[in-house]
Amino acid sequence: MKYRLIDAEKTHHGVSLLARVLGVSRQGYYAWKTRGPSRWTRQDQALTETIVKIHTRSRHTYGAPRIHAELRDDFGVHVGRKRVARLMRTAQLEGVHRRRRRGLTRRDPEAVPPGDLVNRDFSAPAPNQVWTADITYVPTGEGCLYLAVVLDVFSRRIVGWAMAGHLRTELVIEALEMAIWNRRPGPWADSSQRPGDAIYVTVVQSPVQVSGYPHLDRQRRGLLR
Repeated sequence: MKYRLIDAEKTHHGVSLLARVLGVSRQGYYAWKTRGPSRWTRQDQALTETIVKIHTRSRHTYGAPRIHAELRDDFGVHVGRKRVARLMRTAQLEGVHRRRRRGLTRRDPEAVPPGDLVNRDFSAPAPNQVWTADITYVPTGEGCLYLAVVLDVFSRRIVGWAMAGHLRTELVIEALEMAIWNRRPGPWADSSQRPGDAIYVTVVQSPVQVSGYPHLDRQRRGLLR
C-alpha cells in the first residue's frame, strides 16, 4: 500500500516528496496514519490468534486445510482456505508434510536374482522353520537410521534385529546373528534375496556358517546384499 511505503521511507525522504512521487496527497497519508487499522485488518489479527491456538494445539502439525476445517467445525468461523493459508504464511506457521517414500533397493541390472525359496508360502508348522527378514528406515534429525529385522513366521515374533546408519551387508548379518543366538535353530538356515526389499530365510538340508557360528557359511553372506 502506498501509505505504508510512505510510512516506511519517511525517515529517509520527506512526506511531501513521497506523496507526490506516489500520486497521493499528504493529507491523505496523515488521515490514514491517525485512522488506525481497518476492519479487515482487525479481523485478520483476530483470526490469526485463533489459527495460532489451533496450530499450537496440534503440536505444530496442522497445515492450512486442517486448520480451515477446525475453524469451521470447532469455532464456527467460515472463511476461505486461501485466506487461512495467507495468514499462516504471514505468521510463519507451517504444517508437517508427509515425506515422500524412498526406496531402499538399488538393483544391479547384471545380477541374477535368486529364486523364492519359500514359494510365497508365509506359513510354518513349528518355530524356527521359516524366517523372513526385511529392512526399513526411520528418518531422524541427524539422517536416516536403518533397521533390519528377522521374523519367525510361525509365531510372528521378531527374533533378531539390528540398527545402523548405513545399508551395508553387515546390518542384515547382525540381525540374523541375533536371531540365531536367541533361537539356536541348528545347522539348517539358508537365505536369499528377491528383487524387492525382503530377504527370506528357509529350511534347507545343507549346513551353513556365519561369523563365529559353525552353522552359517560366510560365502553365503553375499546373498544378503
